[in-house]
Amino acid sequence: MIIEVDDASDERLNAFRWRERQLNTIAQRKAAQVNNLESTGMFVAEGDLVVRRALEAGCKPSVVLCDPKCAQDFVADITQHGGITLSASADIRREVTGLGVPLDAIGVFHRPALRDAQTLISTSNRLVILDCIDNPSNVGAIARSAVALGWDAMLLDTTSSDPLTRRALRVSMGTTFNLPYARIADMPSTLSDLVTRGFAVVGMALSHPSRPVVPMTHVRLDDTQPRALVLGSERQGLSQSTIEACTILTSIPMAPGIDSLNVASATAIACYALK
Repeated sequence: MIIEVDDASDERLNAFRWRERQLNTIAQRKAAQVNNLESTGMFVAEGDLVVRRALEAGCKPSVVLCDPKCAQDFVADITQHGGITLSASADIRREVTGLGVPLDAIGVFHRPALRDAQTLISTSNRLVILDCIDNPSNVGAIARSAVALGWDAMLLDTTSSDPLTRRALRVSMGTTFNLPYARIADMPSTLSDLVTRGFAVVGMALSHPSRPVVPMTHVRLDDTQPRALVLGSERQGLSQSTIEACTILTSIPMAPGIDSLNVASATAIACYALK
């Protein structure tokens, strides 16, 4: 059933007025890490493509607000998963969401359970690992490149941005739903574990005082060897302890006078080169 809404103050639209922190509070994030990986927070999928990919990935909708013409395309799947379908005019959608351009669909979904890092590691041969990458746009672009180039999963430290933030999902075009990911609390320990499992752990670094940084064009890996690509903050780069845990340090050759690329662009090149 599609519920038509003609008043922007309708309480059924309240979820679309919430800010990111109201959708997924600190308490909920902490609980998700200790209580059997269960999550009680929500996330927002903006745009009909992202909403569609969230539904196809099995994410459970709470409520989806649609353009009247678009609502018919979604109502069956939303209802099947226990969600509510609302339709409203462009003016109401613009006022409620605060978006200058009203989207054809915007949905509030229940967060899926967090995945277990060890389970992902044991079932993956190509891992992208993020260390202190706190820009959600970069995280979304990294996820999109990893999916497009055939990498299996993504691991993030506790300081990296949430892949399910609005900006991250917009930039990824919803492809994040096709990339399993998990949080890790101890980066050096996780990398050491990967080395023990036979992974080539490749860290992206501009330079190092005591270890060679090999140009990416010179990195040669056995096709059968599993590999992990480790990327750090654009300002500080990888921490010393993370660098020491990597088996290979590499960088992308730059034109004279240019020191580096945006981390998301570097990820796309590295995922292609090291696949």
